[in-house]
Amino acid sequence: MPSFLAQMETTFVNTFASLLSPAGSRARLSIVLYHRVPLKPDELFPGQEDAHSFETQICHLSRHFNVLPLHEAIQRLQDKTLPSRAACITFDDGYANNVEVALPILQKYKVAATFFIAAGFIDGSMMWNDKLIELLRRASGSVLNLDKIGLGEYEIGTLEQRRQTVLTLIETFKYMPYAERSEQLDRLCNLIPETLPGNVMMNPDQIRQLHGAGMEIGGHTVTHPILTRLETSAAYAEIEHGKTILENILQAPVRYFAYPNGKPGRDYLTEHVDMLKRIGFDAAVSTAWGTATTSTDIYQLPRFTPWNINRNRFLLQMMQNMFRSVQTVS
Repeated sequence: MPSFLAQMETTFVNTFASLLSPAGSRARLSIVLYHRVPLKPDELFPGQEDAHSFETQICHLSRHFNVLPLHEAIQRLQDKTLPSRAACITFDDGYANNVEVALPILQKYKVAATFFIAAGFIDGSMMWNDKLIELLRRASGSVLNLDKIGLGEYEIGTLEQRRQTVLTLIETFKYMPYAERSEQLDRLCNLIPETLPGNVMMNPDQIRQLHGAGMEIGGHTVTHPILTRLETSAAYAEIEHGKTILENILQAPVRYFAYPNGKPGRDYLTEHVDMLKRIGFDAAVSTAWGTATTSTDIYQLPRFTPWNINRNRFLLQMMQNMFRSVQTVS
């Protein structure tokens, strides 16, 4: 049983949070965003969630927020009937560890989540950024010479140098045209002939497992491109085909969408918002920080990733996010 002091502290925190995120017409919906949830910490990315830190955060959320399924939260936001301290949990990309590690934790705390899945990787292939990460994780030596493919030379002798090289190359690759990025990745694979891990992304059975467990499945395109880097017809096809693949797996509608990378004005524009409406999505989420209110465009709902497992700091981050202005395209 929690102590009297702990109960009083929880009551105080929840009361204060309710003032910032009240019920009804002045409600604020906090949508949190996760990606990978490995079982153990990744030494290459020490600040990212693992099973322990993720469970700690879900414990904080379930204790101090009213965690709702996304579909219910969006409907109640529009109806102006959201409870105080309303929150949703979302995951992007479709990593297998979301099923293997995160799902049991969500079930333990009896909270639902929405998983936005890039449908082109359910065949056992990897997203380009994961392929890049795993190649550089396995690269031997203290210097990585990529002059042959026009990407320069990097020190990778220490863990920090290797980490910075990964981050630098991800930013370099991120906004390349798809064909150029694929070609450069193939060249990189030839320069670093290492065996990459399999089963990094969800397969169709795992997607059905999530759906059967009461979790929501959302669209996230096919190959996770930056939509602004595509021709209009290609962007439309990515969005529509990703939805179709997932609906064929689930034999159920896929109603929600997450913009790849998700920054308004940089990664998606108003034309992409209009595409979602024509294709038949009911709402969408970005990666702009902030919270949603009754005046927020439901096709541009903001999301936030709190990174602290200390309860007070975690809650402070969640509350600070309630004061942020939400960036959208219009």
